[in-house]
Amino acid sequence: MNILITGAKGFVGKNLVAQLRTIAEGKNKSYGEIAIGEIFEYDIDSTAEELDDYCRRADFVFNLAGVNRPQNSEEFMQGNFGFASTLLETLKKHNNTCPVMLSSSIQATLVGRYADGEYGKSKKAGEELFFDYATETGAKVLVYRFPNLFGKWCRPNYNSAVATFCNNIANDLPIMVNDRSTMLELLYIDDLVDEMVAALKGEEHHCEFDGIDTVLKADGRYCAAPITHKVTLGEIVDLLESFRKQPETLVVPEIPYNSFAKKLYSTYLSYLPKEKVAFPLKMNIDARGSFTELLRLEKCGQVSINISKPGITKGEHWHNTKWEFFIVVSGRGLIQQRRVGSDEVLNFEVSGEKIEAVHMLPGYTHNIINLSETEDLVTVMWANEAFDPSKPDTYFEKVEK
Repeated sequence: MNILITGAKGFVGKNLVAQLRTIAEGKNKSYGEIAIGEIFEYDIDSTAEELDDYCRRADFVFNLAGVNRPQNSEEFMQGNFGFASTLLETLKKHNNTCPVMLSSSIQATLVGRYADGEYGKSKKAGEELFFDYATETGAKVLVYRFPNLFGKWCRPNYNSAVATFCNNIANDLPIMVNDRSTMLELLYIDDLVDEMVAALKGEEHHCEFDGIDTVLKADGRYCAAPITHKVTLGEIVDLLESFRKQPETLVVPEIPYNSFAKKLYSTYLSYLPKEKVAFPLKMNIDARGSFTELLRLEKCGQVSINISKPGITKGEHWHNTKWEFFIVVSGRGLIQQRRVGSDEVLNFEVSGEKIEAVHMLPGYTHNIINLSETEDLVTVMWANEAFDPSKPDTYFEKVEK
């Protein structure tokens, strides 16, 4: 299957091309079997001859080309309606009735604050052109009205508030929020690309519109990506500020699977300058070795790295409620545990050559001993709660009496 992507160098185009290439090159099996031949990338610097050739050979067209920040309003119609006309006429010239997808906008509803917008009017004209084309030729037409988009590679200070906020906060630049309560409907780029691949497979989602609200409907005239997020500007800024502070606090905010927070965090990281990609951690060093906290999770405790010098014993304490995993990743050691009030000692020999996790049990005093005379013992330690100096729940008692 040959695929033509217009607007291939834009935000959506770059992400779609990159994902389609992973599929074509056999690197990505998550979408099932899709036979992708050539990917034709058309953009503003491409030639009319290239468009003609691509339209002749394409088996599917993603029309992502458009104008959203012109120097004058007339360019809206020229860019969003004019090019669509050229594309469809070229397909008709070659009697190519392959499926064609159109990237439109929620502003084409021409409802509420979008009622008089020239951009929305140009997008609406493009939609009708595509529907007329489907009626005339019998070709399958997929018209998507996208809400606000966000994700990696989106141009800041252009037409995406999220991209601008991510870029500016990542680079310590000021942002302006006039009304924190302003609600946005946002579509993440990976969810958009997933829907584009579904469309390629003939598994697109259809919808109708109730004002500006998308209503999924199997026989709907329009198409839609089924996963979007409605959040306020204030919520976005607060999350981004927590991401910015992470190297200082080591706290990773809660980022559940498929949540907006998870997607926003990935977007934010894509704007980090080189000097912020790596950051120092506080190593607590003494004659026994070192202990370094790596990160804290809002609801899932903390992770640390412990390094013990040869022959050193660390620990010798117990907890009431706190429990831990000790995972030796380098060296050879012995973990000992004894239930408080008992004489029985549980011994666990551990090694970086056979990595395993050992529970530190509540109510059991425990230690870890470096058995080597020459090598450091390196242990990853996870605790079910972050350390609270006001309530440490840690009590000294040697394992071996």
